[in-house]
Amino acid sequence: MATVRIAMWSGPRNISTALMRSWESRSDCVVSDEPLYAHYLSTLTPEAREAHPGWDDVLASQPTEWAVVAERLTGEAAVPVWYQKHMAHHLTAGAGTDWVHQLENCFLIRDPAAMIASFHRVIPDPTPADLGLPQQVELFELVRARTGETPAVIDSADVLRDPEGMLTKLCARVGVGFDEAMLAWEPGPRDSDGVWAPHWYASVYESMGFKAPDERAAEVPGHLTGVLAECQGLYDTLARHRLGPVS
Repeated sequence: MATVRIAMWSGPRNISTALMRSWESRSDCVVSDEPLYAHYLSTLTPEAREAHPGWDDVLASQPTEWAVVAERLTGEAAVPVWYQKHMAHHLTAGAGTDWVHQLENCFLIRDPAAMIASFHRVIPDPTPADLGLPQQVELFELVRARTGETPAVIDSADVLRDPEGMLTKLCARVGVGFDEAMLAWEPGPRDSDGVWAPHWYASVYESMGFKAPDERAAEVPGHLTGVLAECQGLYDTLARHRLGPVS
């Protein structure tokens, strides 16, 4: 039986970890948590690296060579479904991309104002590249050009408003059946979590399923309005192709 390898390319401060929990709740699925994080950190300057909590533990926990990671992610697997949670900016400009075409590439987006408002509390003064949107658009266009098909794009707010409907649509697009087990999970950490989890996953540790979205307008610091404008344009490019909510 061929393994369905789902690569979900996201930006930070999205529902990417909750979505990973959702897929891991399936009995036929294993997950990988940001397998390119150490590679990404290895390309940063020491000063930039210091901004990432637990960066030294991350470097010690994963291969730093993108080719080694790519070989593992496309190698033999003994499970029907392999869900790979990726941050789009972890696929650096120096990394090869031929291997990603062996995966079912999907894109998880979030309103950029909400993403920036959340992210800057941990890492100040983010650039669009730190938020992964330029890399998401570039990879989206690469996959679409290679396959002639539009990859699946889902908006986190749509998933939170209608988890069952949106996950049913996503599963259909990647060629697997929807499983109701995806709607709930046990709280707490998992062995599958990256070593950075204690710094970032507090809310997921407490969760048991998808929560209703926070509909309040996000407050973006004034000095980041230029970043927001650029990110909004990139978000809109992807949002035009998103799987719409169930009517």
